Amino acid sequence: MAEDRWLIVGLGNPGPEYARNRHNLGFLVADELADRAGVRFKRDRSRAQLGTGRLAGTPVLLAKPMTFMNASGRPVAALRAFYKLPDDRIMVIHDELDIPFGDVRLKLGGGDNGHNGLRSVSAALGSRDYYRIRIGIGRPPGRMDPADFVLRDFATTERSAVPEILTRSADAAEALIERGLAVAQNEFH
Repeated sequence: MAEDRWLIVGLGNPGPEYARNRHNLGFLVADELADRAGVRFKRDRSRAQLGTGRLAGTPVLLAKPMTFMNASGRPVAALRAFYKLPDDRIMVIHDELDIPFGDVRLKLGGGDNGHNGLRSVSAALGSRDYYRIRIGIGRPPGRMDPADFVLRDFATTERSAVPEILTRSADAAEALIERGLAVAQNEFH
């Protein structure tokens, strides 16, 4: 049944030069979820890498928009329309400056908090009523511009924590699908 299917979108920027940036945490979690589901990503006409499979016993579409972050919404809206999905079956996974490094938070709806990918998704969907898995990257040091900070690779001191952060974020996504928002929030906050 289409209404049971979830669209899980990892936000990031395409290209090898961005692969290990803080801003690409969404892509990295999408890759972790694809591994768990035994899914391979393929280029889709929506301008996203797309994979279909099952997580937590539920059919999922895993997507990584191949537009840059500030245009992520177009592929998400195209996939929602093609698969006829309601907003409450869309989950967007992204980095978050205002959450301490490594913390994982879940929520439904809300603003974009200055995140260009979320702004694009909300505008393209005409709605903010989708789920978010927010992965903390912390604030930039000193007076560094946040835009520069998110496009940098993880610091040497952070790198060893990244695999656990990816695991925890993927666990949060599966918990949201399987047990709902309130239970998942209690488990991960």
